[in-house]
Amino acid sequence: MKARRCSLTFRGVVSAFLISVLLEPGAAGLVFQLHELCKFCDVELTSCNGTGICKTNCGISSICEKPTEVCVSIWRRNETNLSIETLCHNPAEPLYGITLDDYNSTTCVMKEKNTTTGLAHFCSCKGAECNEELIFSQTVDPTPDPLESNHSLISAVLVSMLPPLVMVIAFFGMFYWCRIHRQRRPNRQWESSFNFKRKPIAGGLDCSDACAIMTDDDKSDSSSTHANSLNHNTEPLPIELDLLVGKGRFAQVYKAKLKQTTWNQFETVAVKIFPYEEYASWKNEKDIFSNTDLRHENILHFLTAEERKVEKQYWLITAFHPKGNLQEYLTHHVISWQELQVFSSSLARGVAHLHSDRLPCGSPKVPIVHRDLKSSNILVKNDGTCCVCDFGLGLCLDSSLSVDELANSGQVGTARYMAPEVLEARLNLENIESFKQTDIYSMALVLWEMTSRCEAIGEVKDYEPAYGSKVREHPCVESMKDNVLRDRGRPEIPDSWLRHQGMAVMCATIKECWDHDPEARLTAHCIAERISELEDEMGKLSSRSSSAEKIVEELKIPVEVEIPEEEVKITEIQNIIAVDCSISDKK
Repeated sequence: MKARRCSLTFRGVVSAFLISVLLEPGAAGLVFQLHELCKFCDVELTSCNGTGICKTNCGISSICEKPTEVCVSIWRRNETNLSIETLCHNPAEPLYGITLDDYNSTTCVMKEKNTTTGLAHFCSCKGAECNEELIFSQTVDPTPDPLESNHSLISAVLVSMLPPLVMVIAFFGMFYWCRIHRQRRPNRQWESSFNFKRKPIAGGLDCSDACAIMTDDDKSDSSSTHANSLNHNTEPLPIELDLLVGKGRFAQVYKAKLKQTTWNQFETVAVKIFPYEEYASWKNEKDIFSNTDLRHENILHFLTAEERKVEKQYWLITAFHPKGNLQEYLTHHVISWQELQVFSSSLARGVAHLHSDRLPCGSPKVPIVHRDLKSSNILVKNDGTCCVCDFGLGLCLDSSLSVDELANSGQVGTARYMAPEVLEARLNLENIESFKQTDIYSMALVLWEMTSRCEAIGEVKDYEPAYGSKVREHPCVESMKDNVLRDRGRPEIPDSWLRHQGMAVMCATIKECWDHDPEARLTAHCIAERISELEDEMGKLSSRSSSAEKIVEELKIPVEVEIPEEEVKITEIQNIIAVDCSISDKK
């Protein structure tokens, strides 16, 4: 990946240099404007202390989307850390409440500004990667430079070499352009004639599983920053569709190859293809994915979106995750207690990031609700964690939305996972927290499905979705009303599950999350915090586990156990990890 990133930067620098040379006064007649090549890493932690000259150490260079955009770097200091944000921005538009100045400079001189998020140092400039080097104070050395004459000689030599250099660069540029277009033409023919036959991957993926984490050819997780650096492409990416892996109501999902033409290599990606008539569904998911604040290790990493006019299709290109979705994983695997903790903790962190109105760095963020959380919309990553995907029904809880606009969002989701207030169409539209609470109910059912396949409960049955055989495979809203509203039913939690110390806490958490009263449910942040505390306390108590418990676990005899002693231990854990969720969320 590092090699490819360096290559991208070099080609960008060469291209910017060629165009800048052609736009010299002697190159009259050219009227097009340049797109700046800038460092583009968003917010990253740094060791730069805000004095002298610092490097951003950003490994990503990106060509700005619009010719009016310039390179920008922002240095911030808060109580706990230092951070640098690099990006492209149009100086005619405010950025964090301030207007950029000195953007015609070729150097990035930092100036302190009072922004909407507090004090920060800004610089803006024009030139290839000019926002890489940050100058916090201008220093002038009165001593003459002993190498000044040598520098002048070198400059004269370089100027004399410009004409032949320009010709060489132009030749290679034309060669590269011809090669790309020649390869793209057969690719389109191949896509239209390819026979998409395959053996199913773990039973096949749901349409919602267009979402995936990008992997290299060796099946290892690839950095999301590589994907994000391609978001400014204006032409379709060189992608070859490989295998059909899912089909749903609105779209089909393909495993595909993103070609790296320079080295004749490729990366595996996922392509979710919408027909032309499903433009609205594609646009909603694209708009949510395009929000840079969505980026998180437990949220599907987004590559780009494309309108394929030739094929009359809309594409969402994400990364591909070979382990598939959580539903298929649980169908074919019994998980350990440790895996359950990692799965549930990473899921809670992902949902907490969606629901949060603040980024980790403290910047404001628009909360997002998923509205269709289920095990088939969650992916299992190679590192054993989970990530949330499929935002086709997602909703940004912008404070500017009116009650009427929220009401028009309708009764959406999968009936099996709908919260009672959604089934009853009695959602409190005056409070945007009500939408988050429906996600928590759905997440509780997913946590129950994970728990039902964990070896720590004793006898593990075949996988069943929440409510299992109580309803048919694809229940309707009315059927779920009978179970959830009339009978106040919930998936069964047998007493045998509670013999495991940590499992008792997990089940108590699940029950709080699917409470009939939305206001009584935990928040995603509280769930993540509780599971983290549970991991710590279970580690401390593992050395004190009774021999009777070990015998029961090994022999799987769930009857003759001294339950009272274990119940005391469970109560200890529950008391230790109990947290005030309202206080935690305010923090």
